[in-house]
Amino acid sequence: MLGFLTARQAGLDDPLRLRRAESTRRVLSLKLNPDRDVDRIHGNGINTIDIDAVEGKYMLSGGADGVIAIYDLENYSGKPQYTCKAVCTVGRSSRYVHKFSVETVQWYPYDTGMFVSSSFDKTMKVWDTETLKPAELFEFEGNIYSHHLSPIARKHSLIAVGTKNPKIQLCDLKSGSRIHVLHGHRGEVLSVRWSPRYEHILASASADSKVKVWDVRRASGSLFTLDQHNGDKSKASSEAVNTAHNGRVNGLCFTGDGLYLLTTGTDDRMRLWNSATGENTLVNYGKVCNESRKRLQFTVSRGCSPEFVFVPCGSSVAVYALHTGELVTMLRGHYNNVDCCEFHPDYQELYSGGKDCNILAWVPVLRVSDVEEETSRENKGAAGQSSVDPAFRMHGAVMKTDVGVCVWTH
Repeated sequence: MLGFLTARQAGLDDPLRLRRAESTRRVLSLKLNPDRDVDRIHGNGINTIDIDAVEGKYMLSGGADGVIAIYDLENYSGKPQYTCKAVCTVGRSSRYVHKFSVETVQWYPYDTGMFVSSSFDKTMKVWDTETLKPAELFEFEGNIYSHHLSPIARKHSLIAVGTKNPKIQLCDLKSGSRIHVLHGHRGEVLSVRWSPRYEHILASASADSKVKVWDVRRASGSLFTLDQHNGDKSKASSEAVNTAHNGRVNGLCFTGDGLYLLTTGTDDRMRLWNSATGENTLVNYGKVCNESRKRLQFTVSRGCSPEFVFVPCGSSVAVYALHTGELVTMLRGHYNNVDCCEFHPDYQELYSGGKDCNILAWVPVLRVSDVEEETSRENKGAAGQSSVDPAFRMHGAVMKTDVGVCVWTH
């Protein structure tokens, strides 16, 4: 690490390399942190969590009990041991609470003053965070499995909604109405995700074993349907043509740059696709246990090299190398099945929620002081003086206790 720092100080290396190397090290050292707790609010399993992209400070959770909670992730105590407190909840006593299980919660991408929730009570609510009252209510004919707001859209304010009905609904936040329907699936739509690269590109996953990619500006149907056999008809049975999985497809996740799309299915497989061409990259992740009949919320790291995938797998979270399919580790700590996980790119932390009603924080292990790289130069220095500038050495010490300071401080 000191080699990276020295090269960066001398202008010999791109600062991004240091950042990627340290982010990767931190992800590879993720452990269940005994010093950090998250308030236990839900009386039933936790289906969904989301961390705000504006400040990276607040986390939403939605549970099978219909309750929604907002947590403050900041540590104000100055001590290593602290609890992420629930700052407010929409509990069973609220007149606005969802009647049945909350399946998806999401912050408005540009402001923590608003968030959206959807539920098996067939409603999607747009909430005012300040008052904890719905500012807008959308009602549907069937259970809602998933909704998603584009993280980058500037030209539209559409929420894509997947329900028990095979049609994908597009709701407009500005007008408060459903403005468009996407036809193509033949089974319930279990997951929908907007591309983080192109604001009009949407992916959808269904119980009909298909994943479709749409340009919502087109009225003529989907751009393409993902085919696990890449068009090789000799490998596909007649009923499996243009299917992404051999079972229900219940998980979707784009990589941070939007170049790739990951899918999970009840055939215990995860696949990586080129999002521009729809080509199956044929990365083999092995058996990825998936017993969920509903949407599975998994996530991808950002800012690492290589990137990693975090997938709920029974009562654990499996960590895979994105492009090789290697199983890096299993994060064990839950007492029951894990249903959702979310990566915090600012601190390389992971939060997971499960049927045991707990949200667990997986935090990088702090770096042990390591000065071996400088030993030989120190021995050559006169009177034990180090060849490294004392001020620089002090910043290196800060690096070991608070990585973020060193990465961004010159």
